[in-house]
Amino acid sequence: MRQARGFTLIEVLVALGIVSIALVAGLQSTTALTRNAMRQSDLLLAHLCAENELVRVRLSRQMPGVGDTSLGCEQAGRAFEVRLSVRPTPNPSFRRVDAQVLDGTTPVLRLSTVVGRY
Repeated sequence: MRQARGFTLIEVLVALGIVSIALVAGLQSTTALTRNAMRQSDLLLAHLCAENELVRVRLSRQMPGVGDTSLGCEQAGRAFEVRLSVRPTPNPSFRRVDAQVLDGTTPVLRLSTVVGRY
């Protein structure tokens, strides 16, 4: 009797199952890396917006008024909203300035600084 060569149907199905599990794991890791890259890009652009506004406040050479303001910021073709919040401190010669950057309604980043009287 001659013995048949090749794989049985069960062996082929098990191999296909193993390959599909490996492909799904690779797809999930690729998706996670893409999401992380997009998040890093959003953080970088939001950081630029927040730093620009805080530097503008520092360079104005006058104490900012207490209150909230909202400004638009465009970086790399993306539109962000920067909300500046100026609050008094226990020392009247200083003010706390918070810059929160939003992408639509989603907060992306918050930076704070203290501005002194010149």
